[in-house]
Amino acid sequence: MKEKVGEEKKFFFEKPRNVKIAFGYFLGVLAGLLIAEFFIHKHVLLPWEGWPEFYAVFGFVTFVLIVFAAKHILRPIVGRREDYYD
Repeated sequence: MKEKVGEEKKFFFEKPRNVKIAFGYFLGVLAGLLIAEFFIHKHVLLPWEGWPEFYAVFGFVTFVLIVFAAKHILRPIVGRREDYYD
């Protein structure tokens, strides 16, 4: 996935155009999966699992909570000063 441009080699994701294309495909697949959930019969165990887009919202909220916990709880515990290794 390397391309030679003059003397400098560029990797696939170093070009902003390729990143935009890959991100567009990612959003397209994401939208397709969200739409497909309305047409797929789910075998739910708990009542809230039957809500539309429950797993997408649950995953997003959980991810945000993990990021905030890492930033506000774990970072003060394991973080070091900027000049720790100097």
